[in-house]
Amino acid sequence: QKRLVESGGGLVQAGGSLSLSCAASELAINAYTLGWFRQAPGTQREFVATVSIAGGETYYADSVKGRFSFFRDNAKNTVYLQMNSLQPEDTALYFCARYRGGSYLSSTSYDYWGQGTQVTVSS
Repeated sequence: QKRLVESGGGLVQAGGSLSLSCAASELAINAYTLGWFRQAPGTQREFVATVSIAGGETYYADSVKGRFSFFRDNAKNTVYLQMNSLQPEDTALYFCARYRGGSYLSSTSYDYWGQGTQVTVSS
C-alpha cells in the first residue's frame, strides 16, 4: 500500500528549529517529485517546498526561503524538511505529497498525501 507518513512536529519557541520527516512506503522517493505543504486552521493549503527528480532543482516559498531546507535520504526512503528560525506564522499542519503533474505550486498537482504533522511556534 502506497503511503506517506510525516513526523517530527511539535511545540517550539520562536527562533528555534524542527526537522520534519516524511517516510514513504511502496514508492521510491528517487522516482517521484515530492513536496511539502502546510495549512493553518481556516486557511488554504500553502506550498512550502519541493525538489524535482529531474535535475534536483529546489523550490521554496518566499515566506520560508533561507530558513527551510528540503532534502532526501534515499537509503531510508525518506525526505526531510529542516526548519530554522521558526516564527509564529509558521504554525500549521505540515503535509508531504507526491507530485503528479501541473503547477508544483498547486496542491491539486499532488496525490498520495500524508496525514500531516503539527508544528506550533510560540512567541
